[in-house]
Amino acid sequence: MIMSTIHFAIRGLIGAFVLAGMVASARAEPLKPYKDALFGHARLLQEADGGDFRVVDYQELRDINQRDQIAERRVKRAYLSLGVRSVQVNETLDLGGRRLDVARVGPDRGAAFTVLFIHGRGGDRRLGANDFSFGGNFNRLKNLAVANGGTYYAPSIRSFDAAGVADISALIRFAAERSGGRPVVLSCASMGSFICWGIAREEAAVLNLDGMMVMGGPADPGFNKSAAYRARLPMFFSHGSRDSVYPAKSQIAFYRSLRSKDYPTRFVLFETGSHGTPIRMTDWREALNWFLDR
Repeated sequence: MIMSTIHFAIRGLIGAFVLAGMVASARAEPLKPYKDALFGHARLLQEADGGDFRVVDYQELRDINQRDQIAERRVKRAYLSLGVRSVQVNETLDLGGRRLDVARVGPDRGAAFTVLFIHGRGGDRRLGANDFSFGGNFNRLKNLAVANGGTYYAPSIRSFDAAGVADISALIRFAAERSGGRPVVLSCASMGSFICWGIAREEAAVLNLDGMMVMGGPADPGFNKSAAYRARLPMFFSHGSRDSVYPAKSQIAFYRSLRSKDYPTRFVLFETGSHGTPIRMTDWREALNWFLDR
């Protein structure tokens, strides 16, 4: 009887160690630095909520005119590492009968983590794969993904309605399955944020996500009734203070309503930034490490 008890206890300990190993293997390590001196935020103007709310200095003269070789069209060479193009492909995925055009950077299986970027109105997969526009910020994201064993998908959104949400829900499931359950982060810009808010209501999709980013998008007044809210899916916001499309004050109020309930959330406000500023200026390494660390 004593031997049986000891044997059972040992088996239990072995099982616990195996489970711990499985959980650890499903987590990605923090992303290593990549051109942080060029892409890190220039100057912190204000900080609150233990660092979760920050106002960052943004200046068009410095952050566009001095950064770009051709303003808003081609960044200077120092910001780029184009070797990452060797692991970039355009492909059409068959996602359970739903066909979706994507640009993929990194392996199609076994990724340590996966990032999905959803463009706004008038865009397609080329926007999120463009190395030269938006100050080279997508080139940095590609390099961060590949250097750290991750995969990046930039899909073409055909519509910003239920059909578009269904496409991305299928892509999230596909990415989670191909990576073996490792972290998946969904990022949405501008009107693409309607896709994020739709996904927030899809319980199956939320179960496969580890975080959601909304860059220069609208607030969601019904978020507190969503599956994402119930699951306390971490939310990261970035916004320009002079956004004339989706006013920053609405998104800040939304962040504060979440923060008041101790919800896991962060907000970066680019002082004087416009609607497109978050795509150019969001620090991908900092944002992704916040998700991966949770």
